[in-house]
Amino acid sequence: MSPKDHDGNEFNQDTDWHSEDQLDATPEEEPSKTRRRFLQGAGLTVFGLAVPFHNNLPAGFIPAAYAQGMELDGKDGLTLLNDRPVNAETPPELLDDAITPTARHFIRNNGLLPEDTSAEGWTLTVDGFVDNPLELTIADLQNDFEVVTMALAIECGGNGRAFFDPPASGNQWTYGAVACSEWTGVRLRDVLDRAGVQSNVVYTAHYGADPHLSGNPDLTPISRGVPIEKAMTDNVLIAFGMNGADLHPMNGAPLRLVVPGWPGSCSHKWLTRIQLRDQVHDGPKMTGSSYRVPAYPVAPGTEVPDEDYVIIERMPVKSLVTHPANGAQSGMETEVRGHAWSGDRVIDRVDISIDFGATWQQAELDAPVNDGAWQNWRTNVSFPVGGYYEVWARATDSAGEMQPFAINWNPKGYLNNTMHRVGLMVS
Repeated sequence: MSPKDHDGNEFNQDTDWHSEDQLDATPEEEPSKTRRRFLQGAGLTVFGLAVPFHNNLPAGFIPAAYAQGMELDGKDGLTLLNDRPVNAETPPELLDDAITPTARHFIRNNGLLPEDTSAEGWTLTVDGFVDNPLELTIADLQNDFEVVTMALAIECGGNGRAFFDPPASGNQWTYGAVACSEWTGVRLRDVLDRAGVQSNVVYTAHYGADPHLSGNPDLTPISRGVPIEKAMTDNVLIAFGMNGADLHPMNGAPLRLVVPGWPGSCSHKWLTRIQLRDQVHDGPKMTGSSYRVPAYPVAPGTEVPDEDYVIIERMPVKSLVTHPANGAQSGMETEVRGHAWSGDRVIDRVDISIDFGATWQQAELDAPVNDGAWQNWRTNVSFPVGGYYEVWARATDSAGEMQPFAINWNPKGYLNNTMHRVGLMVS
């Protein structure tokens, strides 16, 4: 059986594991130095590492015992899920800010980190079915188009995968593969207008500079796209800034797409090319079961043929409790707060229960600061007596869709939007 990446996709074991040329070593560089250079470039800080047989360590891997306590450069408190590729989520209580700090924005990679993520010399190609193919530097984007800053929520399509039963393959995200940072860039629509979208265009295709896990330059780790109607909306950005600074390398520096409300895989990082196509894009992780769900409800554990999957578009209604933290001690009264979001829609209300859903109280809910941002909510709760309680949060969106109690199972563990539960000891 062929080995698989962390989304359960097969790759070639003849090229993925021990060939030295995949490490991009220069002739004068020892393989061990090359591996150290990759770890440093990936933003992983390792101290006091003494590993016999380190020359046999596959590219991108970190010894498991060290990975557990690994520090991610420029990140604060994230939980490292795996190191090849690097993926890390944020504990819910660290997402308490209305705008997610860069240090607490989750990391979702499909390939390896590009060796060079500097803005100098970086270009974006826009081609395919366009009237005027473009090749733009980041300076061109900044000087030739309106620059905007927007708070935009990004959530991995597999957020919550850890709670599926039977388990689904892939990164075992719990709650923290979501964030809402402020992004600075230009509207994708404006760039496509400059290129001239031809009448036969139905889909975009996105490409980045991240190398495939195998190190094979002929392979692409991921290339997804969106319907042209989505690409032409006002809040889809080509971003070069994050929270008032340059993008973090692990969040796509120096250039990325931000497609709020749709799976994070649409928000391509290390962006180098946007192609306009006259068909639904069929790049890596656009076909089969990747970022797709069955077109009909299935029983847990069901095998679903590839032709019965449909592409995930908007993300479902969801909420997150960011205060208090799960397992916290509480007095007889406490403020409960968090965020809520729902794809391309807005949230109409958030309700809280402290009695396992028997009764609910409505929380105070803020409007989104702009289209595509999550909404912040808060309420005060009083506990009748001391003991163990759970705070449940339930959001309802503008189409009347409400978070469910139970998961609608699917083979790849996507779109888990069950209610967030936080346990408290009250005294």
